[in-house]
Amino acid sequence: MNRVILMGRLTRDPVVRYTQSANGSLAIARYTLAVDRRRRSTGTGNDQQTADFISCVVFGRQAEFAEKYLHQGTKICVQGRIQTGSYTNKDGNKVYTTDVVVDDQEFAESKAAASSGPHTGSYQAGGAPSDEGAVPESGFMNVPAGTDDGVQDEGLPFA
Repeated sequence: MNRVILMGRLTRDPVVRYTQSANGSLAIARYTLAVDRRRRSTGTGNDQQTADFISCVVFGRQAEFAEKYLHQGTKICVQGRIQTGSYTNKDGNKVYTTDVVVDDQEFAESKAAASSGPHTGSYQAGGAPSDEGAVPESGFMNVPAGTDDGVQDEGLPFA
């Protein structure tokens, strides 16, 4: 089985091209996802965070969606398969490629969080994300007290 699920942020706006065929044009979008990877530092015992940069390719309507709605810094979740290939470049050297062919992509945060969050463009050239606005280690945001909106939890089996 060849299935991959990734969550990360776009390192730049998707590059979209259109091909012409007998059935009309087909959109092809390419983008790179910066996917966080934790690694334990040697000696100090503190976790350090770095990122892997995963090349993704999307076809058809999903590519048109990427062109219209995705931009640098957008946090998305993608599902697809890994595809390898190779070609000979103009210098005669064989180049090997690995891409995720995306079947499904969706937003991983709200539009408000994306526009107000510190993550837009936060990945540096070295691949390390900035520490500014870090998410708590649990991955859940804090909910302020008094936000129950008067909901009664009587009769709920898990309350």
